[in-house]
Amino acid sequence: MLPVRVSLEDQLLLLERFRDGIMDRIRTKETRFEEDAYLFVLKALEYSQTRLTERRHITGRELAFSCRDLALQMYGVMAQVVLEHWGVRATSDIGDIVFVLVDLGYLISQPTDNRADFIAVYNFDRAFEHEYPWNAAALV
Repeated sequence: MLPVRVSLEDQLLLLERFRDGIMDRIRTKETRFEEDAYLFVLKALEYSQTRLTERRHITGRELAFSCRDLALQMYGVMAQVVLEHWGVRATSDIGDIVFVLVDLGYLISQPTDNRADFIAVYNFDRAFEHEYPWNAAALV
């Protein structure tokens, strides 16, 4: 299945609906993360699917790496700063976001999926600073 292209008008309508109803429900369960963090994780989930030859279940580890890759692609050297601004400081935070969405019925998990799948998948400092393609610290 190919990703569906959505008009800007439809995207804005979906965003408004997300803010009006879905975020209200999310806030009853979790208040640590900004709205953009949830939207980003959903975007990373779709990003990971587009990198596959066919759609399938994405593991916690795969989603964590997709979040890293997408953040670097979208925000470059500011990726870690942006994620931390949204409250995402470790891969376990990505898992917390995912399982709030699962608990509320917005995502579906497999029986073998759990929050531990997201714990310490990678170190944020290493992934976003030390392993950045043109890291200045590596030049020293």
